[in-house]
Amino acid sequence: MNVVTFIRFPRIPLKDRVKISQNWRRGRCRKEAVLKWKNKDGKIILHQKQGSFSMEYSAHNQEVNCIDSKGGVIVSGSRDRTARVWSLSSNRLGECLHTIPTLDRVWSLAISPSQSSFVTGTACCGHVAPLRIWDVESCQLLTCLGTDFRRGAGVLDVVYESPSTLLSCGYDTFIRYWDVRASTRKCVMEWEEPHDSALYCIQSDSNHMIASGSSYYGVVRLWDKRQTRCLQTFSLSSPTSSPVYCLRFNSTHLYAALASALYALDFKGLDSRGRK
Repeated sequence: MNVVTFIRFPRIPLKDRVKISQNWRRGRCRKEAVLKWKNKDGKIILHQKQGSFSMEYSAHNQEVNCIDSKGGVIVSGSRDRTARVWSLSSNRLGECLHTIPTLDRVWSLAISPSQSSFVTGTACCGHVAPLRIWDVESCQLLTCLGTDFRRGAGVLDVVYESPSTLLSCGYDTFIRYWDVRASTRKCVMEWEEPHDSALYCIQSDSNHMIASGSSYYGVVRLWDKRQTRCLQTFSLSSPTSSPVYCLRFNSTHLYAALASALYALDFKGLDSRGRK
C-alpha cells in the first residue's frame, strides 16, 4: 500500500514526499520524549495566545475529563455527570451559560465545525446512549447515535471531520465512522483494535488516514479507512504500561501524550536505511 495516496503533503517537495510516505508505511521514525510531567491538573485554564493573560477556574464538582472550544464558547465534560457551556465573550468571560445533566460520566466531547451543535461521549453506565448530539445555544438534545450499546461501552474520544461526519472510539475496542446524513442508528464503517484493547483517542487527517491510541503500553496504530487491518503499530511506553491519552499528527510528525510524557515521532528525517 502506497501511503502517498492518503497522506496530504502541503508545501513539501515531491522527492521528499515519497521518502516520508515510505517512512510512514514502514514505521521508520525518530522517537523523542519532548515533555515530561508528574502532576495532574483537573481545572480549566484559559490562556491568551499573545500576551500574559490567563484565567483559571473550577468548572465542575469533580475532575474535568474533556474540553473543546469554538465560536466564542467552551464546552466541558466531567466525571460529575454534566456537560457545561461557558462564554468566551469579553463581558461574560468564564460565565457558565448552560449545565446539561448527562446522567453519566462524560469522557469525551467535540464541537461541530458548524459551531451549532456538539457531541458528548459518555460512560454508557447510567444512560443507554453514550453518543448524543446537543444544540449549542439551547443545549437541547438533537439526536442519539447508535443503538444496542453494551453496558460500559463508553466513548473515550470523538472527532468531527465535517458537520455531518465524525469518528468515535472507546472501551468496546472499535473505531466507528458516523454519517448523520445516512443514519443515526448505525455507523457507516468500523474498525476493531486487533488486541482487544480499549481505545483512548483517535485523530484523522479528514481524508483516508486515522491514528488511534490504545490503553496499554502506549500503542499507537495507523489505519487506512479503505482497509480493515491497521497499517502500522508503534509502542511508546514499554516496559511500563500507559494509555495514549491524546494524539495529533500531520504529514511529517505524530505526537502522543502518555501518563508522564509527550512523545514526538518524526517521519521526515530518515532515509531508506533508517539514517538521518
